Amino acid sequence: MSDMEISPKHHRFHLSPGFISVGAPVLGALVGLSIGALLILVTGSNPIDAYWVMFKGAFGGTRQITETLLKTTPILLIGLGMTVAFRARVWNIGGEGQYFMGALLGGLIALYWTGLPQPLLWLVILLAGALGGMLWALIPAVFKIRFGMSEIISTLMLNYIATLLMMYLTRGPLQEPGGVLPVSAKFASITTLPVFPGTRVHLGVFRAFLLVPVIYVLLWKTPLGFRLRAVGSRASVAQYAGINVNRAILTALLISGGLAGIAGITEVLMIHTRLKGTISGGYGFSAILVALLGRMNPFGVLLASIFFAALIIGAETMHVLSGVPPELADAIQAVIVLSVLAVHAWTRLKGEA
Repeated sequence: MSDMEISPKHHRFHLSPGFISVGAPVLGALVGLSIGALLILVTGSNPIDAYWVMFKGAFGGTRQITETLLKTTPILLIGLGMTVAFRARVWNIGGEGQYFMGALLGGLIALYWTGLPQPLLWLVILLAGALGGMLWALIPAVFKIRFGMSEIISTLMLNYIATLLMMYLTRGPLQEPGGVLPVSAKFASITTLPVFPGTRVHLGVFRAFLLVPVIYVLLWKTPLGFRLRAVGSRASVAQYAGINVNRAILTALLISGGLAGIAGITEVLMIHTRLKGTISGGYGFSAILVALLGRMNPFGVLLASIFFAALIIGAETMHVLSGVPPELADAIQAVIVLSVLAVHAWTRLKGEA
């Protein structure tokens, strides 16, 4: 059956659910890239050449692919957490703060508690990172459940508190002894995760990719996932059916915060090797766009994360070789997300017509 059928009664195009799910994001991305090409033209550069340079900068060799995968990892982990929260209609905007707190709590273990056997140490650091993100997500969960406060406002404000707390600690109590920069001492080598031979691709990258099917199964194949999606679909109906809405909200925020915390500790262990205030490239905010662009489906989030990472990595090469401002990549990202959402809304209206 064709994706688009003409109704003999109304003479309108009707779009199949398959096209709405798969075709709409692709069409939206193409529209966004086309608008991005116009923006590149405004800078006086050739958009075809610029996009080709961007592609080679992200996927043109082993080193480029490695850098793209490393950039994908934190965005993907936080994006998966956002997917869980958004599916329950819990608007967690605090991935950035949860990322920082996961890095902080896990980093404290890496700095001061390294006497454990290495495999056990890795596990403890990972759990501490997840716990840091979960504790930071617990605050807005309590505010929402007990006092009805909007989680959008509370999670957003907590981002700034977490970032400033990290800056304060690395300039004061956690600053490297004898150092002048706002950074902690380097983590001991025993805390470093294994890497794929000949590359910088580490175990945390594989762990992030393995979590994609895990989160999919959680959301669509388990009773917990059903309850979360039921609350997200319509909380009043879910509550009437006997589902504890407050517990679902708490669970969604804790899972979301835990994944962001894992992203934070993984990034500081393997990329920065110490605590400091500049451990994020805005991953928490990019992950919100990734979750929306991926249609709140873990496999869609994976593709969107790779796409965003490629834009970020490729933009650096595009700037050097084509003279296009690196800030343009941010503009193209925003245009693509808006285009995907606009095309999705249009296709849904056509599908329901």
